[in-house]
Amino acid sequence: VQLLESGGGLVQPGGSLRLSCAASGITGSINYMGWYRQAPGKQRELVAAITSGGGSTNYADSVKGRFTISRDNAKNTMYLQMNSLKPEDTAVYYCNAVPFLGDAWGQGTLVTVSS
Repeated sequence: VQLLESGGGLVQPGGSLRLSCAASGITGSINYMGWYRQAPGKQRELVAAITSGGGSTNYADSVKGRFTISRDNAKNTMYLQMNSLKPEDTAVYYCNAVPFLGDAWGQGTLVTVSS
């Protein structure tokens, strides 16, 4: 499985960004996909996850109500809509299976929330 994240950037507090994750390879066997993030000096954490059909989603408490995960299986792409961004959302964001596949990590996309 190859994963390519995009859509990060610099945004002011309260702003929005939409991240994309393009997947290729043997993705049909992956039922549960998620977005992870790693802030400077912190461990990588799972912030949102979605089932293969998109019928069930889960969020970390820190992003609940602000982030929305979705996927378009026809395009093999997963998204993370991030609204009301806070400085503490600053991190490199990655997509991967849940639980993650150790050899599938991509480069991630950097999100910086700052005024």
